[in-house]
Amino acid sequence: MKSSWWMRFSFLLVLVVLSILLIIPTAMKFSEDSSYPFKSKINLGLDLQGGLYMVLGIDFKKVYTDEVKGYGRKIETLMKDKGIKLQVGSVDSTDPMDPKQMLILEKASDMVPTIARIKEFYQGLVRITKEDGVNLEIAVSSTIKKQIEEQSVGKSIEVIRNRIDEFGVTEPEILSQGSDRIIVQLPGVRDIERAKDLIGKTARLEFKMVNDTVSPTSLMDWMKKAEAAQIVFKKGDRFSDYLKQMNEFLKADLPQGYELAFERRTTKVETENDQLMPYLVEVAPQITGDDLQDARVEIDQQRNEPYVSMEFKPQGAVRFEKITGENIGRRMAVILDGNVYSAPNIQTKIGGGRAQITMGGGNFNNIMKEAKDLALVLRAGALPVQLDFLEQRTIGPNLGADAIKSAQLGATIGLILTFVFAVLYYKMSGVIAVGTLVVNLLFTFACLVMLEATLTLPGIAGLALTVAMAVDGNIIIFERVREEMRKGLSAQKAFEVGYDNALWTILDSNITTAAAGICLLNFGTGPIRGFAVTLLIGIVVTVYTSYFVSKVLYELYLEKVSVKELSI
Repeated sequence: MKSSWWMRFSFLLVLVVLSILLIIPTAMKFSEDSSYPFKSKINLGLDLQGGLYMVLGIDFKKVYTDEVKGYGRKIETLMKDKGIKLQVGSVDSTDPMDPKQMLILEKASDMVPTIARIKEFYQGLVRITKEDGVNLEIAVSSTIKKQIEEQSVGKSIEVIRNRIDEFGVTEPEILSQGSDRIIVQLPGVRDIERAKDLIGKTARLEFKMVNDTVSPTSLMDWMKKAEAAQIVFKKGDRFSDYLKQMNEFLKADLPQGYELAFERRTTKVETENDQLMPYLVEVAPQITGDDLQDARVEIDQQRNEPYVSMEFKPQGAVRFEKITGENIGRRMAVILDGNVYSAPNIQTKIGGGRAQITMGGGNFNNIMKEAKDLALVLRAGALPVQLDFLEQRTIGPNLGADAIKSAQLGATIGLILTFVFAVLYYKMSGVIAVGTLVVNLLFTFACLVMLEATLTLPGIAGLALTVAMAVDGNIIIFERVREEMRKGLSAQKAFEVGYDNALWTILDSNITTAAAGICLLNFGTGPIRGFAVTLLIGIVVTVYTSYFVSKVLYELYLEKVSVKELSI
C-alpha cells in the first residue's frame, strides 16, 4: 500500500476511535458523576423528553412608571447639590403608556432654575409636562420609550437565560417572537410551578424609607375602605395589579410622595387569602437592585434559619452608608416586587455595603428553598419589564419516549432495507457502501455530542435525510465506475476515473442542500433549527465518508483481493 493510503487510513482510524469514545456516555446512559473522561451527551429536545413550553408577553406599562420614578429621584439629588429642595410626589398613571412624576418644590422661586437644570442634564430624556406654582410634572421622552422597547426583549431573554442556567436546565430554548413576545422551552423540567416562579418573578429589589408618622389604625382603616370597595388580594391574582389598584384607590388619602406596600404572611391554616401587613413607604426608592453586586444564602447561627445576604456595588455601598447615616431611628423596608420582606429599624450608620433579607419562620427546608430561589433571581438580575404568561403547555415524557421508540424502529427497518439493497445490487461495492454508512452515522452522532446539540424529532428527520444523501453519494460513484468499465477500462483505471468524476457531482448536490440548511438555521426557529443543525452536520460528514472513506476502503479491497473485474 502507498504511504498516502496509510496516512488517510490512520486519520480515519483515529476519527472512528474518538467518535466511539464520545458516543459511549450517550449509548451507556452514564450520569454526570461518572468517572468517564468525556461528560458531554446528546441532549434530547422538548418533544423527545417532555418539559415546559411557555409564551410570555411583555408589559411595558410598569417599566415606564419605574423609569419616570427613577428620573424623579435623580432630579431630587441633582437639585439638592444646588441647595434647592424638592420632594418626589406621586405618579399620575391616567395614561399608563405615558406616566407622569410630580415634583414638589419648597419655593415657587426655585421653578426656573430647576427647569433650566433639568434641560441642561436631561435634554431629550425628560419632558416637562406641567408647571404650576411649586408643582412640576415630568415624563420620559419618546426616545427613552423607544430604547426601552428595543432593549426590553433582549434584556429579558438574557435575565431568563441566567436564571434558567442556575436552575440547571440543559439546552433551554429562549427566543423572541415579534416585539413583545418571548418563547421559552425547558426540556426535562418536572417542577413546573417553581420554574414558572423563577422565570416570571420580576425581582425588582427596592430599599424604601417607612413613614411611621401615620398610625397603624389609619393604615387598617384604609385597608377596610379598600375591602369595602371590593379591592381584595386573592391567591392566584397578580400581586402587582393589587398594589396598583390599592394605591390608585387611596391616592387622595395617602401623604404626598408615599404609597402602600405589603408584607405577605401565609398562615399555617390554609385559607383563600394571605394576611397582608401594610406599610407606608416612599414612592421613589433610595436604593434598587441595580446597586446589587451579589446575593447568597447564609444561616443565622443563633436561630438556625436561612437568610439572603446581599453585597452592594461600590457606589451602592456608599449610598447605603449615606442613607442609613441620615435616617438613624427610622425604618427601612426591603421590598421585592412590592412585597415587604423586612423593615428593620436603623440603629446606626451601616458601612461595608452589606444587607440581608430575612425569610421568616416555618419549615426549614421550605425556607431554604425559598431563600435559594430568591438569591438566584437577585444574582441573575431583575427583569426590565413585567412578563405575563400568555400560554403554557406541559409535555409529558411518555410522548417523547413513544416518539423515540417509533424513530428507532423506523430507522432500523430503513437501514436494514438500505443495506440489503446495496449488497444485492452492488455486491462487494455494496458492502463497502454499508461500511461508509455506518461510519457516517458514527461521525454524525459524535459531532452532535461535541457541539452539545439538542436532538429533536425534526432532527431525527435530518438524520434520516443524511443517510439518504450518503446512499445517493455512493450510488453516484458506483454508477460512474460502471460507466467507465463499459468503456473498456481496467478495474483499477475505472475506479480512479469514476471517483474523480463523481467528486464534483457530490460536492455540487451537497452545497446546494447546505445553502438551504444555512437559511433554515438563520431564519428558522425551534424545531426547524434542530432539523437544520443535523442536516448541516450530515452534509459535511456525508461528503467526507461518501468520497474519502469509501475510497480508502475501495483501495484496500483492490489491493488485498486480486480482481480483474470489480464486484459492482
